[in-house]
Amino acid sequence: MKKFKDSELIINPDGSVYHLKLRPEHLADTVIVVGDQGRVPKISRHFDTIEHEIQNREFRSHTGCYKNKRLTVLSTGIGTDNIDIVVNELDAVANIDLNNRTLKEKHTPLNIIRLGTSGAVQADVPVDTFMASRFGMGFDGLLHFYRHDPALTEQDMTDAFIKHAGWGGKLPAPYIVASSGTLLKQVAAGLEQGITATANGFYGPQGRELRIPLAFPDLNQKIESFRYAGHRIINFEMETSALYALSKILGHNALTVCAIIANRARKEYSKDYQKTVDEMIRYVLDKISDG
Repeated sequence: MKKFKDSELIINPDGSVYHLKLRPEHLADTVIVVGDQGRVPKISRHFDTIEHEIQNREFRSHTGCYKNKRLTVLSTGIGTDNIDIVVNELDAVANIDLNNRTLKEKHTPLNIIRLGTSGAVQADVPVDTFMASRFGMGFDGLLHFYRHDPALTEQDMTDAFIKHAGWGGKLPAPYIVASSGTLLKQVAAGLEQGITATANGFYGPQGRELRIPLAFPDLNQKIESFRYAGHRIINFEMETSALYALSKILGHNALTVCAIIANRARKEYSKDYQKTVDEMIRYVLDKISDG
């Protein structure tokens, strides 16, 4: 049986995983992930009980119950590099015996639901609404560092986008991964659904230009105009593609729901996005507690 080396799986003196500082008894099978650590108590304040709280760097977690549903809410920080840490360490807590550093005999699948804020790239998507990411399109390159079944990705859709965008050879190769169909059905019925583009930066990679000229100034127009089998790219953010890819490789279910707080096409921004975010939180909590 494979034993994970000390340098590959770092365990703290209290038996918790290195970054998240979680032990198996701290983790629920349903995990809500958010970027902002300040959003964790905004979610857990709706819980009926909170049994555990911990924070290390940007990784803050609360575990408790909402309507008899045990949940963990965890902040990831920004970007796919942090998602790499979070998904691998959540899986380690769930599926590796941290005492003897070997795989558990029984695999535990997690339901990981990301609640985010995002900007729409389609002019007809209103500010202050919610959307569910049916697919995550990654511009970050993270998936390519992991061995995976080619069937994991939506290759025909990916190839169509590369051709449509005239994708530059110096950029990381895009990849597209589908969300969990089970979570999409449970949580996202009635919501706007589409492709979420995941960028590896907030400015240049999302077409924002300040003092550095863009290498691909028409990329956002290419993103906005892409269509494939009735699907279109709805929004930009910085985590979904890695969340979907790593979750699928490791046997977990993942879904992103975003509050649309800006419309890039119409140059609009929410007048009270905190209200929109809180409405999204309560909507998703009720959906997952009913399942």
